[in-house]
Amino acid sequence: MNKKEEQKIIKNEVKSYIIKEGFTMKKIASLLNKKSKVAPQNLSNKLARGTIKYSEIKQIANILGYEIKWQKKNN
Repeated sequence: MNKKEEQKIIKNEVKSYIIKEGFTMKKIASLLNKKSKVAPQNLSNKLARGTIKYSEIKQIANILGYEIKWQKKNN
């Protein structure tokens, strides 16, 4: 998988969680802007380019009522 494909998968995954929980990208960006100065128009661009910060992803998860856990793979 190349970088563009990976970025698209991540963007779609984040957007699907946002939609699943009844939010819009605009609303999430607005809530993020209160905490970390993410302008609404930049959220989608950051996801598309793969430049969103891990801390911002954690904030999105928190807003949606999720937590991100690291789990060891079973290889």
